[in-house]
Amino acid sequence: MSALGINWHAIRAIYLFEMARTWRTPLQSIVSPVLSTSLYFVVFGAAIGPRMQAIDGVPYGAFIVPGLIMLSLLTQSIANASFAIYFPKFTGTIYELLSAPVAWWEAVIAYVGAAASKSILLGLIILLTATLFVPMQIAHPVWMVLFLVLTATTFSLFGFIIGIWADGFERLQVVPLLIVTPLAFLGGSFYSIDMLPPFWRTVTLFNPVVYLISGFRWSFYGVADVSLGISLGMTLVFLAACVAAIGWIFRTGYRLKS
Repeated sequence: MSALGINWHAIRAIYLFEMARTWRTPLQSIVSPVLSTSLYFVVFGAAIGPRMQAIDGVPYGAFIVPGLIMLSLLTQSIANASFAIYFPKFTGTIYELLSAPVAWWEAVIAYVGAAASKSILLGLIILLTATLFVPMQIAHPVWMVLFLVLTATTFSLFGFIIGIWADGFERLQVVPLLIVTPLAFLGGSFYSIDMLPPFWRTVTLFNPVVYLISGFRWSFYGVADVSLGISLGMTLVFLAACVAAIGWIFRTGYRLKS
């Protein structure tokens, strides 16, 4: 333990263990999501894209790239983090972690850090893959990386909460499949919300994923459905809410000690 009171050895051990799972299952962890997203690039980008009208001056094939990267980032972040914490619960090894000299926030840093690292790596691979199918540019690379890291971290925290809440493997899929994926598709992944009628545009603004995709797309092309400040603010609010929820879970022992 360092002079700052942080158990870096524990954080490093958990982090490396979780990252090692990725390299043991590369087909499932990396190849499969990259291939599935590449199909969208082929169909919507290379095949349909040239026949579609440009949106805000951006060719359609390039316009959907940030949304597709974000869609994969959200689902993979949740899946990685939820399984990482659920499996110790399932096997009973979670009690060894709870009784070890490891603070709850150190465990969260390790698990969420590993899940976010996997998602960021996957997002960068998908970004490189997209350049093979559609012409694109990154106008603000620093902001692109910032949104990539913030989104991966935020939804890894959200996935961590789901992993603690779930009492079966099927429940790990409920929230991603029935809530997060539909919100991502309806959050402007394939279109600008300005194309919607006024009523539905207003309804869409209650979708938190809109702000993530909008800010991320702005970092590529300088165009967005909502302002950059609002996108960044909404992301930080969701991140803070997830941290507060996890802190409450460890203080109360919710679904951990029973």
